[in-house]
Amino acid sequence: MPEPLRIEAGELDADAILEAIHEGRRVVITTTTLGAEHEVTLRHDGSTYYCDTPTRLHRHESESEMRTCIRNMGYDSEPTDGA
Repeated sequence: MPEPLRIEAGELDADAILEAIHEGRRVVITTTTLGAEHEVTLRHDGSTYYCDTPTRLHRHESESEMRTCIRNMGYDSEPTDGA
């Protein structure tokens, strides 16, 4: 299995994150929520996209859904609507 890609939230855009996921890499994103650092792992098993957070596992059925999650959660470098 390829080495995970470890990044800080906002370091890469959604396209680069998805490219790494499609290469079979897990993307481990360090993010700060309520003053505490957390790691979120993004991955794809060939049919389903996963976003594994400290509190729950999100599943997404399409790349479009995963891209929306990446953007809404602020994991990418692109500002969200209204930002």
